[in-house]
Amino acid sequence: MSPQPVLALVACAAPPVLRIGELIQLLQDEGWTVCLTATPTAATWIGRDVLARQTGYPVRVEWRKPGEPEPHPPATALAVVPATFNVINKWAQGINDTLALGILNEALGAGIPVYAFPNVKPQLAAHPSYGRHVRLLQEAAVDVTPLPTELDWRTVATELRRAAPEFRMG
Repeated sequence: MSPQPVLALVACAAPPVLRIGELIQLLQDEGWTVCLTATPTAATWIGRDVLARQTGYPVRVEWRKPGEPEPHPPATALAVVPATFNVINKWAQGINDTLALGILNEALGAGIPVYAFPNVKPQLAAHPSYGRHVRLLQEAAVDVTPLPTELDWRTVATELRRAAPEFRMG
């Protein structure tokens, strides 16, 4: 029997984060262990205690202190859902000013599949830096798939199935 795959899920402050528990449940039903990290703003929008009970792991927002143990197991894959304009641009530039960005930056060198599901207004997506930064992340092997307008978490689950084909899922 294969071990259960571990998804490091990074959640940003865009409207779909209000339903992140639904995505977590879908992924758990498909066999993932889900460990959630939220951006500081997203953390104020979600029920961290409820999501910690759902996943069995604390929802991380802040850096751990030196010597403190890592509260999440090593990830098999990483997904940032929803990925905001701000996070995409900062991530592509290597800015590491929040735990969420630190996890995203480290994932690029971790040798695991990395997925981004942007939820960006058309006006922001038209900004000249956004397209360049998306392409830069794609060149770094990030699979970028915009969230559908009519939010359907199955899009995310389908993409993530490709991350761990050796695991029996669903």
